[in-house]
Amino acid sequence: MGMGRKKDREKQQDLWVASGEIVTTPGHVFYERLNTVLNAEKFDQRIEAICRKYYKSSSGRPSITPGTYFRMQMLGYFEGIDSERGNAWRAADSFSTRKFLGYDLIEQTPDHSTVSRTRRLYAVHTRGAVMKWVLKILRKHGMADAQSVCIDATTLAANASMKSLVRRDTGVSYDDYLRQLAAAEGLENPAKEQLARLDRKRKKKASNDDWTNPNDPSARITKMKDGRTKLAYKAEHAVDLASGALLAVTVQPADRGDTTSYTETLDAAQHEAMESHPSGIEEVVMDKGYHSGAVLVNLAEREIRSYVPEPERGNRHWAGKAEQQRCVYANRRRVRAERSKRLQKLRGELCERSFAHCYETGAMRRLYVRGTDNALKRVLVQAAAFNIGLLLRKLSGWGKPRGKPRGGKTPQLRCYAPYSRSQARSERLEAGQRASPSKLAEESWLRPVRSRFPIDWFLPRPARLGVAPTQSNGGFRLDLVRRHRIRCSRYPERYSDEDESTADVPADGRRVNIVRPLNTSGYSLLESREVILPGTGLI
Repeated sequence: MGMGRKKDREKQQDLWVASGEIVTTPGHVFYERLNTVLNAEKFDQRIEAICRKYYKSSSGRPSITPGTYFRMQMLGYFEGIDSERGNAWRAADSFSTRKFLGYDLIEQTPDHSTVSRTRRLYAVHTRGAVMKWVLKILRKHGMADAQSVCIDATTLAANASMKSLVRRDTGVSYDDYLRQLAAAEGLENPAKEQLARLDRKRKKKASNDDWTNPNDPSARITKMKDGRTKLAYKAEHAVDLASGALLAVTVQPADRGDTTSYTETLDAAQHEAMESHPSGIEEVVMDKGYHSGAVLVNLAEREIRSYVPEPERGNRHWAGKAEQQRCVYANRRRVRAERSKRLQKLRGELCERSFAHCYETGAMRRLYVRGTDNALKRVLVQAAAFNIGLLLRKLSGWGKPRGKPRGGKTPQLRCYAPYSRSQARSERLEAGQRASPSKLAEESWLRPVRSRFPIDWFLPRPARLGVAPTQSNGGFRLDLVRRHRIRCSRYPERYSDEDESTADVPADGRRVNIVRPLNTSGYSLLESREVILPGTGLI
């Protein structure tokens, strides 16, 4: 076979190309199933009916269809893309994404400016209508029962910098304000180090009452989960504990306390719960940050059982607070029961899972839009995509295109690592077995080691013993590194070695080649002949 050269492939491009000659790839199985579900529920017709009021019926250049726009927004959740520019690039670059959006190879996909303008065109309640429609589909499939609900909140970094803060009263920037303080103390033309030392001594220097960001006035100064102080928003989720469905999501100022912000989220979740059954939400599970007498009284007035752990507050005085005392003691009794422990465990699993999927793997821990309305638009579509992923996981066992299907078997492989003959002898004596020459030969360098891992996992720099499995040609290749590197493949045939006796390898046996390190970056073949792994206990 001759070597192909780039020079030989250089040719003048054809002016016309037949559509049948264009090389295409099969669509992604996940997106094909997603489109099947959306088409079965008449997604495009419903969305076009909701968004018809934003367009004129007979005049103007046709825009991108509303269904295409919302599919592109969901693409950011499923692919982990954090910006509209990234969504537009992905839509233009991927064949399977083009097929998911309904674009041929000769059609131009939407530009990011078109996506941004469409986002500004559609109001917040339009996204809310899409979210309600998705929840309606979940209820039709027996999900989103909403009798037991958990509420929790997290912070999202805003698209604004702490370096751009200005005073609310005078509009002076932070650096200029520090220079004014330095001048009041007699420091003329202070250096940056002196200003930093002066700023370090001040208390309550970043108060939301005194400072704001002119680029995003809705963002608030708060401490993030990692301990850093940033401008951020607060996203609060209400999750169904029976199915894990996201019933309601709200975006609020980051400096608003949990005991104040929960009412808006609970009202939205109660509205959705009333669609499932008239009684609505029966019990609410929250963490200790939501515990207060006023919160428990409010939940009791709504006829909702509360499971809120109580923080350490010492002895409390209940003079004139008989109603709060009754509600706090009732909540304390429920928290100590076994049911509360089960519900808190579910809260930690399902509510935190919604945060992980929407903001971590969904790549929205940092927002690239400004304003509460724009942030809520993004979060609502993210929540709708999360619920659609739950529906797909129930129907097909596949919740994300890059995730492992539920019920799929993780292969169990057995690799072989050298070990000493003394270890083999001690193990043999414990089992009461006699030594044989062939057994000694086998045990002198081989020892089975069981390992369980997904096929696509890779360990780039293994320590003492590492494995790096990959899938190829319908079988498995296992790379094991210690003193040698062993490459194993699954073959059902029969192999023999010149020095060893012939052995039958089972259908799930291994053929190995032993290689030795060539240099720091590669390996060279130690023996070209094939050898048989001794023993019949292969997996």
